[in-house]
Amino acid sequence: MLFNSFTFLVFFALVLLIHRLPLSWSTKKFNLIAASYLFYAAWNPPFVVLLWISTAVDWMVGRRIHQAEEPRRRRRLLWLSLSVNLGLLGYFKYAGFVLDNFVWLLREAGIAYDPAPPDIILPLGISFYTFQTLSYTISIYRREARPADSFVDFALFVTFFPQLVAGPIVRATDFIVQLVRPVQADARQLGWGLALMNLGIFEKVVLSDTLLAPVADAVFAAPQAVGTLDAWIGTLAFAGQIFFDFAGYSSCAIGAALCLGFVLPENFRCPYASVGFSEFWRRWHISLSSWLRDYLYISLGGNRRGTVRTYVNLAMTMVLGGLWHGASWNFVIWGSLHGFYLIVERALRSLFSELRFVRHRLFRLIAGAFTFLLVTFTWVFFRAETLTDAVNLAGTMLAHLPSKTLQGQQVTTVLCVIATMLIAQVLLRNTDLERVFARLPLLLKGPILAFPVLCLFAVPGDDRAFIYFQF
Repeated sequence: MLFNSFTFLVFFALVLLIHRLPLSWSTKKFNLIAASYLFYAAWNPPFVVLLWISTAVDWMVGRRIHQAEEPRRRRRLLWLSLSVNLGLLGYFKYAGFVLDNFVWLLREAGIAYDPAPPDIILPLGISFYTFQTLSYTISIYRREARPADSFVDFALFVTFFPQLVAGPIVRATDFIVQLVRPVQADARQLGWGLALMNLGIFEKVVLSDTLLAPVADAVFAAPQAVGTLDAWIGTLAFAGQIFFDFAGYSSCAIGAALCLGFVLPENFRCPYASVGFSEFWRRWHISLSSWLRDYLYISLGGNRRGTVRTYVNLAMTMVLGGLWHGASWNFVIWGSLHGFYLIVERALRSLFSELRFVRHRLFRLIAGAFTFLLVTFTWVFFRAETLTDAVNLAGTMLAHLPSKTLQGQQVTTVLCVIATMLIAQVLLRNTDLERVFARLPLLLKGPILAFPVLCLFAVPGDDRAFIYFQF
């Protein structure tokens, strides 16, 4: 059930109507759980069982970890949660990848082995809700949180439909506390929630799917046949496409939750206006990057064990972060490049951070542009279908080959959209959209909210799924 579909609009209107009826708080929570399972089952009903397994296991494990005093028993219980959740994730997401590479190694050794393909279907959003439930048990193990008092509250935390299949990845300490007392959106929350959903669908359908996706698709469909300008324009188009697609989804999720009275964490904060790669990861997919920092990087030792170990921890975190996105060597290289960027940046900062020129506005502008270009370059490995395609396209971007694929209108469209996006993010990098919108004159607010709706009626739309659904 896509946010950009008529089916979801009807579904959400009914959920919102029921939520605003004079019912008991317990009844409303049961209704939200039922709606969440219906939302997930609309894709593939049998995979609801996986949600039940994660919910049941982590509910029981979390309570027993909290009750246990012996460190060894607490560790065994945590490993039970990790084994079940990561075992399910590993089987459904990585079994085919492991098997393919095992077969390749045997063939390199001269051993013929041709197993039947596993034909495993990837459950929608399994990476997101797995990390979400793991944060619950890990936080209890670290004594940073207490187990939920109500199984209904915990089940709703795991399955809450606005962010179930593509985030933001919500922490139990942020969401379960909102379930203790009845919540219902006031007029301001309802209005801003609907505005966010309007903006998110506009970003997805108009900017991502209609203006940018066709250009990116044309370039990545034939990476060996494009010239240097084509390669850069196609990659810039994908840089904008994935931002508007995923930020659009996050806006819809946060807006839908707000309409129901719940607050979800911000997931994007003008990432392409970042000065440096550590800042980029504080602004891009914030719920994932903070999860990797808190539960992986810090668990590995963070920056507490010397310079070399810090670099190793950064590299391992980003490689595993790349693998989280998909079972492919493309994602390993994508994560490795970001790990390399972070290591180089950290080394340079230790050498030059005290120099005056690094704080100059011109230097920061150049550093920001350089950050955006290098981040854009890494998107090649994220988007390309195969590693060979990614290497060919990356080589073309670094060469000087005549362009022969894209038309002038396509190039102009991409450059205009990307330039507008960058200017907007630079202007908004130290504030937030709600605050800016609140300061606008009333006469401007109506046309601004109406413009995305008019655009949605003007574009054809092709019901593309959100990119992050595949993760």
